[in-house]
Amino acid sequence: MLYALCFMLYAFIAQFDNLRYNELNYMKNKLKIIVILGPTASGKSDLAIKMAKKFNGEIISADSRQIYKGMDIASGKIEPDRPGEIPTKFTRSKFTSGSHQFISSGILHHLLDITMPNKVITVSQWQKMAEKAIKEILSDRKLPIICGGTGLYISALINNANFPAVKPDWKLRKKLGNYSAKKLFAMLKKIDKERAKNIDQNNPARLIRAIEIAKKFGSVPKIKTSCELRAMSYEFLQIGIEIPREELYKKINKRVDQMVKKGLFQEAKKLLKEYKTTPARIATRSKLRLRSVAGGLPSMSGIGYQEIEKFLNKELTKEEAIEQIKNNTRHYAKRQMTWFQKDKRIHWIKNQRETEKLIKKFLK
Repeated sequence: MLYALCFMLYAFIAQFDNLRYNELNYMKNKLKIIVILGPTASGKSDLAIKMAKKFNGEIISADSRQIYKGMDIASGKIEPDRPGEIPTKFTRSKFTSGSHQFISSGILHHLLDITMPNKVITVSQWQKMAEKAIKEILSDRKLPIICGGTGLYISALINNANFPAVKPDWKLRKKLGNYSAKKLFAMLKKIDKERAKNIDQNNPARLIRAIEIAKKFGSVPKIKTSCELRAMSYEFLQIGIEIPREELYKKINKRVDQMVKKGLFQEAKKLLKEYKTTPARIATRSKLRLRSVAGGLPSMSGIGYQEIEKFLNKELTKEEAIEQIKNNTRHYAKRQMTWFQKDKRIHWIKNQRETEKLIKKFLK
């Protein structure tokens, strides 16, 4: 009897030790993911492609404008190698995440061109798609590399965010839909100063949603992260591109000039014309009507389209529109840096060599 009890106790201790070992081993062997971030025009895409080639990776775009088809030049989207063609070395199962035709420099990019400009993709939806893409990449024994400048997307993913469940208030949305982005931002600032500090003040859809949530809770609640929720099975290395402000502003100005040469005005004119007739359809399907360019589409609230619409309406000359695009892009880059600098986990690098060194150490 005593022997049997001793044996059972031994078995229990061994099982406990085994569970503890597995737990420690799990923590030690978390699946690793790279994040390359920074302000617009800092060279994120080029660096991400180089790292993907060196470390056998695939890229997941974290850009709230590059998810839209046709919005190529204004969003600074990289050019695909062979538009519409799937190279034989990629299996079709990989393309469920939406980027079935986006291979650039031989590297598969996920979450580019996944929807049309008249559709709305929420942060929560993007987060779920990014998690799905991560699993697909890891299942092929490749390294997921998140690349982009949309801070809210990146934060939602790496912090395992859980967004507050607030049902749409259609009556409020209809009322707020008649207001300009400037007025909406002023309203949010009065209700919730903290949320106003890091929101895109030119995006009516996000402003309305923030006001909607703030009115429900009194303020926009802090997004719950993995600390309060389930433990994540991923470990992230965040790499930020550090670039002197004056140098960045020069790159922005040069990039805008290149965009104009590539056909920025033609792209904007085509999209503005194509989606100018969408307000009624959007109001019917989603019951969300916003007062902005192209019938209030969130996708069209980005830099480039607003200024060019003013040019087309003869409110600005072409030169004034270009200068406004440059100026607004510089302001946007400044807001991006303000957002990223709050996260002390980001490793700021100045060149490719530093990036490679960090990744090698992280992957050991």
